[in-house]
Amino acid sequence: MAQEEGGSLPAVRARVGAAHGITDLALKLQFYDRWAPDYDQDVAALQYRAPRLAVDCLTQALPGPSQTALILDVACGTGLVAAELQARGFLQLHGVDGSPEMLARARARGLYQRLSLCTLGQEPLPSPEGTFDAVLVVGALSDGQVPCSAVPELLRVTKPGGLVCMTTRTNPSNLCYKEALEATLDRLAQAGAWECLAAWPVDRWELATSELEVEPGSSAGDGFISGIVYLYRKQVAQVAGTSPGPQPLPDL
Repeated sequence: MAQEEGGSLPAVRARVGAAHGITDLALKLQFYDRWAPDYDQDVAALQYRAPRLAVDCLTQALPGPSQTALILDVACGTGLVAAELQARGFLQLHGVDGSPEMLARARARGLYQRLSLCTLGQEPLPSPEGTFDAVLVVGALSDGQVPCSAVPELLRVTKPGGLVCMTTRTNPSNLCYKEALEATLDRLAQAGAWECLAAWPVDRWELATSELEVEPGSSAGDGFISGIVYLYRKQVAQVAGTSPGPQPLPDL
């Protein structure tokens, strides 16, 4: 795809905008299969920062040595999140994705101990309850990808006291999804399933795919859309007075 169009920024914006606009899951997975060879260079052209931001947030709150933490990368794509994790010393990485071609690219990085084909939202994650020290889903929480109804499945495979890190875009075309996602996150918190450690808005998330996606009055003011990183801790039975407090915010 990029080879045919020269990989110009307008062509990249058109491809990513097309991906955002596909709300049928089967069609979106087909799109990702075709996009896999060019995905890394395309998101780099858009200055996509979500993998680094999510890992920055996670690592500031995850207790214990990074070498022993078992991490699940949901909707792992080509492995951009794994590359960020590995650079910070995380070695025990599992990944799942619904696109076979994306998984092939991820496998070629050699960073995951296990990779599985799984379309979250249509099937459960292929792991027992309470398996992972941390679960991340970066870039896949939007219409046509991971539905809000699948969030409890992320929580299920996380260990008690473990962390769940999620991201979504906050540009105009994704605001309805963001509102539904936050309602789901809040319901789980009110039910005592987890606690929110942080919700960190980020102005310079990635370059917008069109002028319509740049929020009026955006502080970025330079063609970027905004996004947000959520960090939650799965609850455990607490002794009175021992509940962990919010973590300090990193510089995003």
